[in-house]
Amino acid sequence: DGTHLSVDASSERTAVRHHTSTTWRGCVAAALALAASRPVAAQSPAAPPPLPATDITAADVQKFLQGLPPDAINDLPIRVVDVGSHRVGVYGVFRPKSQPGDAIAHLTRTTEIYYILKVTGTLVTGGTIAALKPPPPGRNAGPRGDRIDGGVSRTVGPGDIIIIPGRTPHWWSSLDGDINYLIYRSDPDGRMNLK
Repeated sequence: DGTHLSVDASSERTAVRHHTSTTWRGCVAAALALAASRPVAAQSPAAPPPLPATDITAADVQKFLQGLPPDAINDLPIRVVDVGSHRVGVYGVFRPKSQPGDAIAHLTRTTEIYYILKVTGTLVTGGTIAALKPPPPGRNAGPRGDRIDGGVSRTVGPGDIIIIPGRTPHWWSSLDGDINYLIYRSDPDGRMNLK
């Protein structure tokens, strides 16, 4: 009958643009969601492989301690290893009864852990070092003196463990005999030589 359906070209373009814009935004949103769900590759370098463990046998310790001179204070490394963030050392100590030693404080952040093996003694920690004096040649340059005033005194013997933080004064005020012990040192500054 001659009726024509007229389509406005401008409305058609607007509808297509709206459809295309909506579809594009949906694709972008889907891509972002997918990217967020995937693990992101680390930008930092790969972690180093774990360091090997170090063994020190009881026989190694006994042989080392028996080899220390019996007439002087000895505090020598059995092993010192690098554990990544710091160094850890195991030291063997022989201290004759006649030489309990000076009161001292190490001016480092190195913590010492004493493990008493043989003989009892009185260990004083904390307080104030009294009657200050210079260190003997070859010894720790930290403060030292004849005694500690105001510290905590305790009797220690085989199997006992004492943790002494860096910079804490400590002193053997008396020994019941020649004493052997191990010192485990944790050195965050890397000052100990590797062995």
